[in-house]
This record gives sequence, structure tokens and C-alpha cells, in this order.
Amino acid sequence: MNGSHRPHTALAMAPDAATAVLGPGALAALGQVCDLVPDTVLDDFTTGRAGSVLADVEVLVTGWGCPPLDAAALAAAPRLRAVVHTAGSVRGHITEECWERGIEVSSAAAANALPVAEYTVAMILLTGKQVLERAREFGATRRRDDWLGVSGDIGNYGRTVGILSASLIGRRVIELLRPYDLRVLLHDPYVSDEAAAALGVRPVGIAELFASSDVVSVHTPLLPATRGLVGHDLLAAMRHDAVLINTARGAVLDQDALTEAATAGRIRAVLDVTDPEVLPPDHPLWDCGNVTITPHLAGSQGNEWGRLADLAVAELGRWAAGDGFAHPVRRERLAYLA
Repeated sequence: MNGSHRPHTALAMAPDAATAVLGPGALAALGQVCDLVPDTVLDDFTTGRAGSVLADVEVLVTGWGCPPLDAAALAAAPRLRAVVHTAGSVRGHITEECWERGIEVSSAAAANALPVAEYTVAMILLTGKQVLERAREFGATRRRDDWLGVSGDIGNYGRTVGILSASLIGRRVIELLRPYDLRVLLHDPYVSDEAAAALGVRPVGIAELFASSDVVSVHTPLLPATRGLVGHDLLAAMRHDAVLINTARGAVLDQDALTEAATAGRIRAVLDVTDPEVLPPDHPLWDCGNVTITPHLAGSQGNEWGRLADLAVAELGRWAAGDGFAHPVRRERLAYLA
């Protein structure tokens, strides 16, 4: 693209996602860099209104709930050249037909990675001091423990943290851990020893990661090869009272093996995701005192959605000016992304 222009742009996502992520300020900012179709959020590409909008659109700003951009949708959008996604994964709506058509794609995955990394680091530090368990005990007894008699295993000085996968989020966790007195290990078969050294971590095999870490944090995307990756053998190798943190996808863990290890009291766990997404009401992990389950809240929420909107506006502005995306999604990398 030569020079700057105001591309004809429409929103495509669930209406509630548009309301949450793209407030009045974000819409005004978008209006500064594009010709945005007013008062329209497409969540169905087969309607007459969608057909009239798609006929002229050059860019779609997408989000959670965007329908697939399949062959029929693309046929209705002959001028579409780019997609700017206001969330992380584009797997739900970017199809092979998009790549074949040469549509450029951007994602706010980098922006969404930061709150997940912040949650992870918070949980690493809290579990090192056993804050969650000790707070529950304090609430039950209303008596302070013998702080001078606390076990030498409690604390964050010199603890070993294992990072499973140097994904966008895994790398942000590594970055945020640098100020702390922690030893960080990494397992990622796609990261060379030189690249690991540049990250300031020690590369290890997956078995060593689980056997040597006080905390293992899972950041592996859910792919056919990673489904159930963290199974019985890896969990059995973990140190007694070690912590497993999962903010990736629930199915990366073997849920039955995790339940067995946690309910036996061998390991602790912090789970922002489970398989299924909400465990059955009678699942034993709900009542397991050494397990903390949060409702998939690590990713962007509340005012953090503003960061996603800001990135989308910046990306669209760059594209309109002919500078390309700063956060492109590459077809050849899609198989390794969440």
C-alpha cells in the first residue's frame, strides 16, 4: 500500500465483545484511522445487512465471537485485504481461504499475554509463600502461626521455576521474573540453547523440568501433539509439594492424572483453565485444599481490554499508512500458536 488512506472498516464479533473491548474512546480512536461503518457489529455473515457491509469493506476489526471467514463470507467481501483481531487466537475465524486470498492478519495476542503473565508471576510468588493455603488456615483458626517456626521450604529465595514453552506468554513470564531471586528452567523443543541463554534461562528436557522445579508453569498451546502432554509420569516426577500452574488450556494436562496427584496431597496446583472448562460440581478438585481454581480470568478483563483496543487501533493505523502490521500472524506459524 502506498501512502496513507482511511480504509473502509467494519467490526465483526459478538456484540457484547464489541461493547466490552471497544468503548467510546476506542471507537473514536478507530475513527481517526479508518472509515468505520457506524452502529454495526457483524456476528453473522449470512444476513442481508452483512452482505451490504462486506461488499465494500477493506478491513475487518474482529474479536471474540467473530464467525469464520470462510469461502462464502470472502466471496461477499471482494475488497477485504486485512483482519485486525482484538483478541489472541485467530483459529476460530481465520480460514485457509483467508491465507489463499492473501489477506493480512494481525492479532492482539501480545497485548493479551501481559495480564496472563502477570497472573502467573503473582501465583508463583504467592504459592512460594503458601499464601493461599495459609490464608485459608488463618481464616479457619483465627490464630497466627509460629512465624519463627515456619518450614525452610516456604519462601521465594532461590526457588526453581520451570517454564513449559517459550510462547508469547511464557516469554513474558520469564521477563517479569528477572528481578526476583529465582532460578528459571525452560523446556521448549523449538528454542535453541543460544536463544535460551539470551532469555536468561537454562534449557532442559521436559522430564528434568518437572523433576527439578519447585513450580512448573504451563504455557503450551493446545495442539494435537500437546493434548494430555502433562500426564501421570511427569506429575509423578514432581517434587513433593511442588506447584503446577496452568494458564494455557485445560486439555494440555491429563485431568485424571492431575486429580490423582493433587488429591493424594503430592503436589499443589493453580488452575485458571480446566478440562472441561467448568468442572462438574462434584469434581474432587473443587474441595481439594491444595488446589486453587480460578474462572479463566488470567487473560484481559475489565480495564485491560483497553490494551487490546489500543493495539488494534495502532495496527490499523500502521496498515493504513503502508507500514504493515507490527504484530502479524503468519500462516506458517499458525500450527504452533494457541
